[in-house]
Amino acid sequence: MIRIGVIGYGYWGPNIVRNFHAHDGSEVVLVCDKNPKCQERLRKAHPGMAYTTDEKEILNSPNIDAVAVVTPVWTHYELAKQALENGKHVFVEKPFTWTVAQAEELIELADRKNLKIMVDHTFLFTGAVKKIKEVVERRELGDLYYYDSLRVNLGLFQHDVNVIWDLAPHDLSIMDYVIAEKPEAVVATGQKHLNGVEDVAFITVYFPNKIIAHVNVNWLSPVKVRTTLIGGEKKMLVWNDLDADEKIKIYDKGVSMSSNPSNLHQLLVSYRSGDMWAPQVEQIEALRAETAYFLGCIQENTKPFNDGVAGLRVVRILEAADKSIRSRGEAVAL
Repeated sequence: MIRIGVIGYGYWGPNIVRNFHAHDGSEVVLVCDKNPKCQERLRKAHPGMAYTTDEKEILNSPNIDAVAVVTPVWTHYELAKQALENGKHVFVEKPFTWTVAQAEELIELADRKNLKIMVDHTFLFTGAVKKIKEVVERRELGDLYYYDSLRVNLGLFQHDVNVIWDLAPHDLSIMDYVIAEKPEAVVATGQKHLNGVEDVAFITVYFPNKIIAHVNVNWLSPVKVRTTLIGGEKKMLVWNDLDADEKIKIYDKGVSMSSNPSNLHQLLVSYRSGDMWAPQVEQIEALRAETAYFLGCIQENTKPFNDGVAGLRVVRILEAADKSIRSRGEAVAL
């Protein structure tokens, strides 16, 4: 039985506690949050589960094997570092850390102590993203041309991070998982309107082989949109995460150009418009699958695919995007 301590019982913490506590191979033995209202919420959801306002009771406890860090990003480094130093595996909410340097240090520490770090990139465990990964790896789309995602809504405004650090980790982790190429550069623009941090932002990521990715994140949209388009030489894919029935649609559409024209004016463009189909997507609770996977990695001593290194790749892009915004859209090499 793997004994879990959870630090943070705010917005996402109750989901973490519920899922870890439901598995046969684990038990949540202690929950920490400094907000006194959280104790009453925990008591109603899980009567009898131990609660504390002091995170050191979890970090220093010899009876806890793994720590789930479900707190603001600026606290992740210190909490994860103390947990690792005390011999505990770490499950940490996205984004992994506040800086690239912090992520690199935690990865080195975990490797030295043979401990697991897993970053909570929950979308990677959804049926939709697993299907997209499968379609891309089977080369059904052909060579990839672009990845374009739109994640917008009205709020929820954060005060400690901008919209990039709040929303973009979802799309960047999916992009990192789906596109095998290593990104080369980042260009980002954004603007602050209300509370001193960027609430609208646009990120462009350049890859080798002419692949380009674009992520639009926005707290000021009148509607909620969660849509991703992936274009390839053969086919194109649309993922609408808000569509309950047909989340993924694959279009047999494309454009081809005549080969070896003598000049640009002789280029012949032909358009292909074939069928559209919606592949079956596995209906699973992503967090249930993810927490089970984390427990399995501990039990079998295997490295998670969404480990600290994967988390670092996302933080590297986030940090570069911030730097690009400060310089009004200047390209930042990765």
